[in-house]
Amino acid sequence: MQYFQKAGNILSVLGLALVLIWIGVFKFTPTEAKAIRPLVENSPFMSWLYGYFSEVMVSKLIGITEIVIGLGLVVSLRFPQVGIIAGSLSAITFIITISFIFSTPNAIEKIDGVWLPDAFILKDVMALGISLSVLGKAFSKH
Repeated sequence: MQYFQKAGNILSVLGLALVLIWIGVFKFTPTEAKAIRPLVENSPFMSWLYGYFSEVMVSKLIGITEIVIGLGLVVSLRFPQVGIIAGSLSAITFIITISFIFSTPNAIEKIDGVWLPDAFILKDVMALGISLSVLGKAFSKH
């Protein structure tokens, strides 16, 4: 039983790291810089970035952050104390991205009488759970 739990934990953390690094790299493209603008500019936590940086630079800064967090999550598998920082930053990242559902116009649609949030954002609830798991594991080893 413990083998499955350990394998599940490693796979979850590596999967989250892969997604963060992959999406982080994509933030360096003009297509993604433009695509995230409605999310970021409507965010009460991030909209201020456009007052200081260009659309492309905001996207790159977010991308760098995501890549660093993803690498931190990988390192935390070997060095759990790194999980305190990586898990915390990852949790903050996903709390902010989940908030996009509420701050971005049309992020929740009503289809056939059923409220349907943007699935791309909704998947971040699982990512938040993994982030909190990394953080909890790091604290238990600390």
